[in-house]
Amino acid sequence: MIARATDLVIRGKSARFLGQRFPCRTGSGGVTSAKREGDGATPTGAHCAELVFYRPDRIRPPPTCLPVRPLRRFDGWSDDPEYPKYNFLIRRPCDSRHERLWLPSCVYDVIVVLGWNRHPPVRGLGSAIFLHVLDPLGRPTAGCVSLQRRHLRFVLAHWGPDSRLVVG
Repeated sequence: MIARATDLVIRGKSARFLGQRFPCRTGSGGVTSAKREGDGATPTGAHCAELVFYRPDRIRPPPTCLPVRPLRRFDGWSDDPEYPKYNFLIRRPCDSRHERLWLPSCVYDVIVVLGWNRHPPVRGLGSAIFLHVLDPLGRPTAGCVSLQRRHLRFVLAHWGPDSRLVVG
């Protein structure tokens, strides 16, 4: 796979973008080409960005060419392979297993929804693969990619409509 000039390229704990390097984290399960729901791994490949969420009570919308939407307290993301809205935004409370998007921590202050297993989603191939804010303690993600907030905002401000997150 050949990375484009405006791709964010992830290798280990380093991200490369427009000639700059940033620290990053991937999943606690490492990086894999055989992603499965719940394995904690970040899927390899070139992932398109679809949508950006942000916490309106904490930050202003990030500048980007991508669609941007404020998070709401009742937003969640389905990670239940048996649920009809698997790997899509849901409204909480919800009877199926899901991930809360409105968190006390800062990690979901900015969320970039990536196109992993989305159109259409295949049961069990993984869900909620996002690009989001790095944990303040530098801990790995549950399968996402994370950057420091300032680096994430820089990437979003310079990403074009064809830019991708390239992992592996």
